[in-house]
Amino acid sequence: MINTSALREKPTLTGERVHLVPLGPEHTDAYFTAGLDEEVRRLTGTHRHLTYAEAGEWCATRAGSTDRLDLAILAPGDGRYLGELSVYAVAAENESAGYRIALSAIEFTGQGLGREATQLVLEYAFERIGLHRVWLHVYAFNMRAIAVYRSCGFSVEGRMRDSLLWEGRRHDELLMGVLRSGFRRT
Repeated sequence: MINTSALREKPTLTGERVHLVPLGPEHTDAYFTAGLDEEVRRLTGTHRHLTYAEAGEWCATRAGSTDRLDLAILAPGDGRYLGELSVYAVAAENESAGYRIALSAIEFTGQGLGREATQLVLEYAFERIGLHRVWLHVYAFNMRAIAVYRSCGFSVEGRMRDSLLWEGRRHDELLMGVLRSGFRRT
């Protein structure tokens, strides 16, 4: 059985290059701005722009959510917003949950930030929440993200053909998963 209080606690997790803190109202400006970045939107398959009010409401309500974790990814030194991540769709009876991460700008990719954030949150998911399996969706063209997920122990479990239509082209979406026994902390 999972530890549901670990979802309510909204942890702060610290690594060498990232600091994960509960997503809150203070992140609204950066969260909204990240949603305007065309490349970030393409990598996440996000067609719709959130309004500023919607972004503010989302950030303001995360602390009260007891069935998921929504964390901001910050730079440890200056607290600069680097992105956000979520552990969501928690199925307590199956000890599984979904995972998603989005860095807020392409300039933050290739530095190991996403890998470290993913490793920190997976360690929390497996050791504190007590999950057995974590899954995610990623578009097949996002090779950098796929490599990061593989390095953390995820493997491809399925392919949803032509699931994303972006600028007139169709793209496959991969389902990847990692079991507690397969998690790798590098």
